Amino acid sequence: MAPLLEVDKLKIDARKDDGSLTPIVKGVSFNVNPGEVVALIGESGSGKTTIALSALGYTKPGLEFTSGEVRLHSRDVISMPSEEKRLMRGQKVAYLAQSAAATFNPSLTIGEQVTESPVIHGQLNQEEANQRAIDLYRALELPFPEDLGKRYPHQVSGGQLQRLMAAMALCGNPDLLVLDEPTTALDVTTQIEVLKAFKSVIKQEGSSAIYVTHDLSVVAQIADDIVVLYAGEIKEHGSAEQVINKPGHNYTRRLMNAVRPLPAAGQGEDNTLEHEREEPALEVKNLSAGYGKKINGVPAIKVLKDVNIAIERGHTVGVIGESGCGKSTLARVISGLLSSNKGEVLLDGDILAPDLKNRNRSELQKIQFVFQMADTALNPRQRIDQILGRPLEFYLGLRGGEKRKKIIELLEMVELSHDFAGRYPDELSGGQKQRI
Repeated sequence: MAPLLEVDKLKIDARKDDGSLTPIVKGVSFNVNPGEVVALIGESGSGKTTIALSALGYTKPGLEFTSGEVRLHSRDVISMPSEEKRLMRGQKVAYLAQSAAATFNPSLTIGEQVTESPVIHGQLNQEEANQRAIDLYRALELPFPEDLGKRYPHQVSGGQLQRLMAAMALCGNPDLLVLDEPTTALDVTTQIEVLKAFKSVIKQEGSSAIYVTHDLSVVAQIADDIVVLYAGEIKEHGSAEQVINKPGHNYTRRLMNAVRPLPAAGQGEDNTLEHEREEPALEVKNLSAGYGKKINGVPAIKVLKDVNIAIERGHTVGVIGESGCGKSTLARVISGLLSSNKGEVLLDGDILAPDLKNRNRSELQKIQFVFQMADTALNPRQRIDQILGRPLEFYLGLRGGEKRKKIIELLEMVELSHDFAGRYPDELSGGQKQRI
């Protein structure tokens, strides 16, 4: 059986401001057979996504193909004319991005976006595409499949949006799926079901997939073959069983050893009493909230209903539950990004204004939000030092050398070198952006 995709001695370089080239992908070769899932694994910045995107004949800005071929059905996609590439993307090869929030247009309904590609390419008429989308919603265990397409992206949870992105990619029955860590936002239960759905679709329809991930538990569930990458080079390539159970390279063994048993509950507690106070640091009382048009003060889509939480100073509280249960909504209400329709949020005993705009600088500083999707949190037109420098100026009054020193300290804290300060978000991998 001939391979569906052949990556042959692929080299990709990054062009610096002075015109010089830096190797990013260094002569990578592997095949993807029909019905097969090949996983690309490695640490952040290893070249996983860059290699995967080459299957669409695409490189990110600042990168360029220097040698090698990427052949789909024996045709080199790198040298294809632009019009042929356009027809190939979405029809023959579909891409599932890491960030669903950055993929969906907030001004269009979910149904319009999921069905757009097969309709444009003439694969399905609108009615057929709508039915195909509904079938995929059911397969991916999304709620209210008949009506889901009428909603807008902001009216579903992050995990649901991730699954909808899968429906978008699968709607046109592509030959090859490029999956760039598409289950990162899903809870464990949902992740298993989505992976099962992916595997089932791939096997049933005879399509193939490249699966980009750093999560070895995902690899074990979905991959047939594994390509282990480090600094743009293949360190090991073999069947999933062989690589997971009998790794041959030291780097692969280090990756496997990094997967450790879960710590015991409360292991991180230091049991000190230095932060204890009479009142909780943060308290949520009788909180209700949701989305959509409000009728008599009650939102059309009810998400939170009479939630009560008290968090003591020095404690960490984990909020868990299935996708769509209200975890992110609760965080948004606490931070002031979403106003509640009932209840209160108290910080150090003081009632906070429901709306972010009505909170003072001190209150804003004390509650910070780390977003699920780094792509939508980082301004693509600003360098990393500008992004990090803004809150340092606003909250701490740092400028000049003091600000620069603090930025370097913050980068080192998340194991990024100082030269990342001068880069733009699109020059970073998904994992690197998440650390920023």
